[in-house]
Amino acid sequence: MKTLAALALLSAVLAGCSTTGGPISSGGLPPDLGKPAEKGPEPAPLTEREIRAMVSKLIPASVKDRTGWANDLQTSFTYLGFPHAPQVYCAAIAVIEQESSFQADPVVPGLPDIVWRELEQRGNKYGIPKLLISAAMIKSSPDGRSYNQRIAALKTEKQLNALFEDMISELPAGKQLFSGYNPVRTGGPMQVSIDFAEQFSREKPYPYPLSGTIREEVFTRRGGLYFGIAILLDYPAPYDDVVYRFADFNAGRYSSRNAAFQAALSKLSGKALTLDGDLLRYQGGKAIEQPSSVETALRNLSPQLRLNAGEIRRDLLLEKSADFGLSPLFARLFALADKSAGQPVPRQAMPQIDLKSPKITRKLTTEWFARRVEGRYRTCLTRGEGSN
Repeated sequence: MKTLAALALLSAVLAGCSTTGGPISSGGLPPDLGKPAEKGPEPAPLTEREIRAMVSKLIPASVKDRTGWANDLQTSFTYLGFPHAPQVYCAAIAVIEQESSFQADPVVPGLPDIVWRELEQRGNKYGIPKLLISAAMIKSSPDGRSYNQRIAALKTEKQLNALFEDMISELPAGKQLFSGYNPVRTGGPMQVSIDFAEQFSREKPYPYPLSGTIREEVFTRRGGLYFGIAILLDYPAPYDDVVYRFADFNAGRYSSRNAAFQAALSKLSGKALTLDGDLLRYQGGKAIEQPSSVETALRNLSPQLRLNAGEIRRDLLLEKSADFGLSPLFARLFALADKSAGQPVPRQAMPQIDLKSPKITRKLTTEWFARRVEGRYRTCLTRGEGSN
C-alpha cells in the first residue's frame, strides 16, 4: 500500500507539479465555481511557485504556518486533479475556516462531559453497571495514565479518538460497550467523515506514507485536508451556485439536488414532505425496505410517471450518486413538475436539516452552515483580487 501510494504521488508530481517549476494546467472549472469566459488570449498556466504564492495569499493572514497549509492544499489539489484556480481553492479554504479556523486538530470544549455521557448511555444500553464502568476508568491505559486522567485532560478529537481506540482494545468491557465501533466519526481541519476517508482510500491510493491507519490520518493536517477536499470537490455537483455545494458538504453529497426533487414532488402530490435530501429510509447507513414518505408519494403518482413500484425503487436507490439525476424517475418527475408549474422548477434547493451533535450547544441548521461558508468564500475571493 505504501509503495503504491508513493508511486502514485510521484506520478502526480511528475505529471503536473514538478519541482523544476514547470507549468500546471488549471483545467476546466465546475459550473458553480467557474467564471464567465473573458475575451482575450488564454492566460498562461501557473508554475508551481506561482500557485503556492497564490494559495498563501488566499489563506487568512492570521493563520499560523500559512506556507505549510498552502503546501498541503496544493499537494491535495495536484494529486486529486483539481484546477489550480483561486475560486476552487477558496471553496476549500472557506470550509477549513468554518470547521476549524485552520487548526489541524481543533479544540472541542466540554469533551470530558461528552465522554461521560457516552459511557453512561452505552452502559445503560448494554446493561453494564455504572460501578463497573467507574472501576474500569481507574485502570492504567497504554500511555501510562489512567482512563480517568485521560478523560479529564481531553481537549481535541484526536485525543478522543485515541482514547476510544484504547478503551475498545484494552478494557475487558470495551468491545461490549462500543461493539468494536469507535463513536468518533469525524475529525481533522475539515471535520471529514472517517467512513468516507476509509472508503475513498480504497478507491484511490492515499498519496502520503502511511505509518498508522486511515482513521489516524484524518486527524493530521495533510490527511484531513486531502479527504476533506475530496468529499467537497471530487464529484459532479449539479449546481450553478456554490452555496449548494457547501450545503452538500454538511448534509451529504447531492442533498441539495434531492431536496429540490422532494420540493417538486411535494407540489405535484399535495403531500407535505421534509426537504432533507434523503429519499429513502436508512438504518446503519443502509436503505431499508420500509417505504419512505417520498417513495409512497411517488408510488401514488406511478401512472403519471409511467413507472411501477419496482422501477421507482430501483431509481431511488441511486439517490446518493450522480446517476440519479440521469434516471427515468428524475427526468419524468421534473417533466411533470415543469408542466404543472408552466415553467422550469428549481433543480437545487437548500436542505432543511437541524444539526445535532454532542458538540453543538445551540440551534444550527444546514442552511446556516452553507451561508456562513459562502460568506467566507466571498471574502477569500476578495483576498485573491487584492493580491493581484
